[in-house]
This record gives sequence, structure tokens and C-alpha cells, in this order.
Amino acid sequence: MPSAPVRVLSGSAADPCAALWAAELPTRHPLAVVAVPGVGFALAWPARATAASGGARAGAGGVGGAAAAGGGAGPGSGPGVLDIVAGPAEAGHHVAEIERRLRPRWVWWSSRPAAQVALTARVRLAACWDLSAVHRLLYGGRRDDEPAVWAAVVGLPPPPPRRGSSPLARAAAGQLDLWDAATMTVGDDPGAHTSHLLPSTPTRAGQAGHIDPGAGADGDAVRDDGQLDADWLARAPSRPEALRRAGRLAQLALTAQEHQTAALHRLADRRSRPGRTPLPVLTAWSESAAELLARELERDGLPLARPVAEALLAELIGPRPRTPADEHTARRRRDAPVLAHLPEPVDLRNPAAVRAGLRTVGIDVPDTRSGRLEPLRGAHPVVGALLAWRRAERIATTYGHRWLDEHVGADGRLRGAWHGSDGGAGRMTAQAGLHNLPADLRTAIIAEPGRVFVRADLGQIEPRVLAIVSGDGALARATHADDMYAPVAAHLGRPRADAKIAMLAAMYGQTTGSAGEALRRMRHAYPTALAFLDAADTAGREGRDLRTFGGRLIALAPATATGAGPGTARPHGPDSRAVPDPLPARGLTDPAPPDAAGGTAPTPQARIARGRFARNAVVQGAAAELFKAWAATVRIELAAFDGDVVLCLHDELLVHVPRQHAEPAAELLHRTLAATAAYWAAGSGVRLVADVSILHRWSDAPH
Repeated sequence: MPSAPVRVLSGSAADPCAALWAAELPTRHPLAVVAVPGVGFALAWPARATAASGGARAGAGGVGGAAAAGGGAGPGSGPGVLDIVAGPAEAGHHVAEIERRLRPRWVWWSSRPAAQVALTARVRLAACWDLSAVHRLLYGGRRDDEPAVWAAVVGLPPPPPRRGSSPLARAAAGQLDLWDAATMTVGDDPGAHTSHLLPSTPTRAGQAGHIDPGAGADGDAVRDDGQLDADWLARAPSRPEALRRAGRLAQLALTAQEHQTAALHRLADRRSRPGRTPLPVLTAWSESAAELLARELERDGLPLARPVAEALLAELIGPRPRTPADEHTARRRRDAPVLAHLPEPVDLRNPAAVRAGLRTVGIDVPDTRSGRLEPLRGAHPVVGALLAWRRAERIATTYGHRWLDEHVGADGRLRGAWHGSDGGAGRMTAQAGLHNLPADLRTAIIAEPGRVFVRADLGQIEPRVLAIVSGDGALARATHADDMYAPVAAHLGRPRADAKIAMLAAMYGQTTGSAGEALRRMRHAYPTALAFLDAADTAGREGRDLRTFGGRLIALAPATATGAGPGTARPHGPDSRAVPDPLPARGLTDPAPPDAAGGTAPTPQARIARGRFARNAVVQGAAAELFKAWAATVRIELAAFDGDVVLCLHDELLVHVPRQHAEPAAELLHRTLAATAAYWAAGSGVRLVADVSILHRWSDAPH
């Protein structure tokens, strides 16, 4: 942040953004925004000379775009804060105009609720910096609320998460809304704009904040102890004061972005041929874009033909139950085909009882998992009936008629909460069944009239990413084939099926049986890739933190040694230690840390599990970063075809476009993947491929 005074500017009645236009900000200049629901929003921007903090380099086309023009000194080149009073419609108009004229890099504490104005107005923002997302990238763990983000900026331990009725506890997905509308106590003062001078030396990273006597009776957002006051905005006594406080929080957001950018520049760029913008910074851009995409996916949902879904459910699990008695009857109806093959009644929802029932017909198995039972279909008719029952039971209990009522809107869109990254490998995750929809129900995912789906599935992405992140030249050459397992098989002198097993065994740490023999051949054929995976495995077993290719911290250090561990925020620096994070996991489960209370060493089994987790996370995490960088670019370029991303499923992207744009959209998916690979995998010699198809129904996709 600059040391020059920062003026809070007033907008004219004719054009509230006039002061912003006068600043003449260059493209991708950082522009922080803090919204005050029902009141307006505040903007803050740094002086142009400080914009090298990662804000003014990407072009409009995506994460890795070309450089934009820089800014020189001028009358409007200093830092500024602008408070704008606006209702929802006016706010959307202002945001759209700012995006059109300036194309900034929007900076916010988190996409909830800062991006809500743009989401409501359906303005597709091209570039953003999500402080919460970048914090998770730098420091690992799952805490991404604003006080934790700020604590990292000033080098303090994160404050304890607040419980109960606080804004933090109410925030969705662990993200705190400093400007939570439900707790706003602002009065009805209709004052339009305020004008005042903030302290001439704003709080910097590593310095505790101080209450400024001129900042109001309620002090500052930064407390005397240096921590961020989570309720400061919510306690504003009036609407003008709420906007003033929003402006101060926008300033602090710029300070946090400057700190995060500096930390990212200190990380290694592991590409074979680094570019002008370091890969960790590019990852921060794409992780931020993924959070914004997650909010758009929540807003738009996935097209689902409700009549088709209703008919499918009636066929699979029976008609919609109206009473508890109906539900009981439906359960008995589902159970009957299985029980007909057993001499005595069995509780099919009790695995031990099912095992006992199977023994009565001569089938003795250690467990009743589907993979165990599938090869035994021919042994007795009860096995096929049990597998069919399990499929119907899962649909009835998880994806039944109640699921339709709760998650499918009147507009025929299936909606659920999305997260831009899970707690382990950084994959995008979704709720409401969006990531686990049974194949039977995919028939109901139908493009809307006049539109089609264009689906792209990255081919053999994890082995290809392994070739990139390990720098194994022989494995990179295998990626030149559409089916890379074919040249791998030839190199190993084994059938293709064995080559695939060997590759998966290498990445997942399987060392026994046929996988063990195949893995031994892999070590001779691709020693660089295997050495990379072995090093990650060793780090995991020894409790040493790792970073993905793009810079995400994989927290593995045991809590007993440093007070840190999986799920820990690291506030003093990207590789420093702090206190354990008590928040629950999201998505991929981290390996359990050693017993912090007892100080006991991890068991051999726990060390092995950590090693396997680490060797997979360095590949899966990098693949997730590549996928999101690609998806972020697709999201922006789809605007030219009136298209939208409607589903991100691990390595699969599903877009929804007008029928006349189907072929150009398919070409776009190929082109953007090549463009993403050109900078993300620069110098690796690895070829990435995608299977792209145009569909009416999602179930029509080749598998």
C-alpha cells in the first residue's frame, strides 16, 4: 500500500464512478470491492506504480494471457477509495460499466458475497483475486475466513474460529461475510456519499493496526492486537458509516493482495521453461477464477428435465411416497427380490446380517462391497439381486423424490453448493449429488430447447501431469500418443492392461500382487518419474510439507512436532508453522495427524498412509490446478458463444451453448486446452488431449 494519503472520493449525481474514470487505471489494475447489501459498495485501488503486484499482466482471454499496458504517472495515478450508494439494479449497472471500461482485476476477501452484485446482474467478470482462495493456496488447510487471511498478512496466529450466531459461523462453506446483511445494524440515514481522509500510513503486512481517532467512535477494522475485527462493518451505526468502513476493508484487501503476491513470487516456478509471470501467480489467478466459477455454477445450476427424472425414479424405486406407510411399502418392495433368494429374512441395511445371509446359500465373503460381489454373480442369483438392490437403495435414499424437491428448481436446474478447492488435493467439489449422480439419472440431464451440451474429458490426465511435474523425458514422449498407455506398454514389454496397472500403482502406492511386478518394470523404464513419486512418499512418511507444481501447500507436518499439521493455516509465511485448524474437512480427506495430545509417534500403517497420500496429492493436486486454469479460460471465451460452464466433474467439463455454436464451442475447448498447456507445461514436451463430444443428453457421452 502507498504511504501517500488516500482520499475517499464522492461520486457525482450524474456519474457516481466519475472519480474512478479520472484515475485512468490500466487494464488488470487491482480494484478491491466490498459490498454492503442494501446500501451499495466501496472500491479501492492502489497507485499505478504499485500495480506490479500481479494485477496488470493478464489479457482478457484467460489466466495466462498476454501483457496489458502499464500505467504511468499522472493526475489520477494515486491510490483512492470510492463509496457508491446503489440499489441492486444500479449496483449491477455500475459493475458492468466498470468491467467494460477498465477490465480490472477485482480483489475481494471472498467471492461470497463480494461477487453477488455481478452474479445478480449476470456480468461475467474476466479477472479476479480471491484472498481466501489464495490464502488456502499459500498456507494450506481449510481456514479461509477474513480474520485468518489478515493474520497471515500481519504475521500473527489466526484467531480462534467464532461459533454460535456470529457472522463467521453463519458464513457458507467456512467463509466469513464481514458485511453480513443479517447482522447489519446500520440506520436509515439516506446520506449519499462521504468524504474524508484516511490515515496517511495505512496498515502494512507485519505491522499491527492502530485505532485512528478520526476513524469514528468504533475505532478501526484492525484491533490494537493487530487482528481483524470480524464484526466491525456489521456494527456500523449508519449507512454512510457502513460504506466508509467498507472502503477501509477494501484498502486492507489491497494490502493483503500485495502480501500474497510477494509470497507467491518467493515460491519456485517449477516449469521447465518459466515465463514472465511465475506459475504460482498464475495459479492464484486460476484458483480465484475457480471460486467465481463456483458461484456461477451455484447460480445457474445444471439443466435437468424434471418429468424425465420423475419417470426414471418411478421405474427405479417406485412411485412417490405420500405417507410413512408408503415409504415402508416401497422399502419392502425393493427388498423382496433379494429376500426371495434367502431362506430366512435378512436386514439388507446391515452388512453383517447380509454376510450371514449369504453364508446360508454358500457364499462366504469377508465383506459385501460391490467389487467383492461382482465376480460372484454366477455363483448364486442372490448376488445379482443384491447388487441391483444396492443401486436402487442408493437412489431411493440419496437421489429420490425428496432430492428432486429440495435441489431442482422450478426452472429445471439442479443446484448445489460448490467449492473451488477441497481440503486435500484442491479439486473442485459440489454438493446435492452433482459430483456423484448415478448413471441411471444422467439420462435426465438434457440440454434445454435450442441448446446442446459440449463435453470435454481430459484423457489420461494424471499420467500426463506426472510427466510434466516429474520432468521425465521418456514418459513425456509417451504422451504424444492419443492413448499413452500403448507406448508405455511397449516400453515395459507388457500388455496395455498391465501398463495401466503399473502407472496407477506408481501414483497410488500399490506395491503388492501383479501391480508390484508391473511397478518394478516402471522403475527401470521411467526412473525420473518414479524418483519424484518416491520423494513425495518419503516426505509424507516423515511428516514434511510439500507443494504442488503450481504452488499449493500440502500440509503433512505432524502437529506433535511443530503445532502444525494437515488442515493448519500457516500465518507467518508460506512455509511456516502455526496452530492446528479445528474446522472439518472439505472434499478429499487428509491423512489423520499423529495424536497431538499424547505426543505419540505415528504407527507404521499411518506413515504408509501418509506416504501414499503425498505421492498421489502431488499429481492429483497439480492436475486439479491445470484443470481449473483451463476451465477459467473456457469460462471467459464462452461468452462469445452465449455459452456457460454448467458442470466441472474432476477432469470433465460440460458446457451449455446454443445449437448453432456447438462446433465452434467444441473447437474452443480444444484450443483453450492447447493454450493452457502452452504456459502451464512450458518446456515439458508433454501433449494434453481431450475427448470432446456434442450431446443432447449427458448420458450420451462415450465412456
